[in-house]
Amino acid sequence: MMKLFGNRDSGHAYKVRLMLNLAGLPHDYEEIDLDLPRELRPEPFRSQSRYGEVPLLLHAGRAYVQSNAILLHLAEHTGKFGAESGERMTRVREWLFWEANRLGFSLANLRFGLKFTSTGAASDGQVMLRNRFNADIARLDAELADGRAFILGDSISVADVSLCGYLFWPEQAQVEIPPHVQAWLDRISALPGWRHPYA
Repeated sequence: MMKLFGNRDSGHAYKVRLMLNLAGLPHDYEEIDLDLPRELRPEPFRSQSRYGEVPLLLHAGRAYVQSNAILLHLAEHTGKFGAESGERMTRVREWLFWEANRLGFSLANLRFGLKFTSTGAASDGQVMLRNRFNADIARLDAELADGRAFILGDSISVADVSLCGYLFWPEQAQVEIPPHVQAWLDRISALPGWRHPYA
């Protein structure tokens, strides 16, 4: 049995919970209050989460942290979602690194500044993040313009799971989703096991 520690407002935790649901992997879930100082968060989360952040996955006596690293572990564990071949895993890793540096940076921080900061995102920072997001989402839209169902082709991989992590909250970041990306999100949300982040 796996246990996931997460928070419903965390897109990073959502990625892992989505993967567990799509893969049909039984797991327990515990919500972590991110308003609590890290030293006051409950055990075993406090001692097992190396960086004090969600998500944390406990599996077979080991602790796994950092959402994209957890996704890679789960792909390898299932032998699916990109782990079907070395070539697919190479492509998956490329997308996971791109996501962490681009969309996972621009969108996640833009949303955080607008939704969770009392003064809102600083104007200079917000302009930078919005410009970067616009470039990132245009790149993703162009990638999906060839009509493929998912990032690596006809079947979903953890690259898709990682990339969509924050895209189901566009209104919270005050962004628009272009048509090819929206169609791809619709295909993901139609998969068995999909749930909205707040479900």
